[in-house]
Amino acid sequence: MGRDDTGLGAGPSYQSAKEQRRAYVEGEWRNPLTTTPMGGRILSALQLPLFLAFPPRGFGVLTTVGHKTGKKRRKCVRVITRDDKAFLVSLRGQYGAWYRNLAANPRVELRMREGRFRGTAREIRDADEYARARKAYCETVNFFDRLEYLAHRLGWPTKDKIRGLHVRWFAVCTPIVIDLDRSAEVR
Repeated sequence: MGRDDTGLGAGPSYQSAKEQRRAYVEGEWRNPLTTTPMGGRILSALQLPLFLAFPPRGFGVLTTVGHKTGKKRRKCVRVITRDDKAFLVSLRGQYGAWYRNLAANPRVELRMREGRFRGTAREIRDADEYARARKAYCETVNFFDRLEYLAHRLGWPTKDKIRGLHVRWFAVCTPIVIDLDRSAEVR
């Protein structure tokens, strides 16, 4: 996959921050809420109350521990679950704040429609797991994905266009898996 095998936190060794950002926004609508770090924080803060109360299918709230402050940090993310695994993608790769938090402390909490769970996050390294994660993440299309599409691209969101956007993210950005501990549901 062209990635360094030293573990979470190594990130893509073949792209600089500038190259990764360019690859992410190339051909996409330059919505400041989705293409800048500050915009992402604002968008997540606007969505957070809704996602905490009733997360849309295919989305959730990821709670990490800040790598500098040690405080709990929450981020709205697109997350697809299969069995005891949750798949998500860090659009900013190793340069995203929540990714750096995962690299420092991979123990997380994930609030989804199914409940709140603890788990351990890691970058996907195994080729078979990568293929399963890609299929789950890219083939699943929920209602809220249409709104997500409109935040990233112009034009009417069809299932094929949404899948294409997710395929692109999975290929260019950093896929993450969270091994969920379903026996330790958080109340």
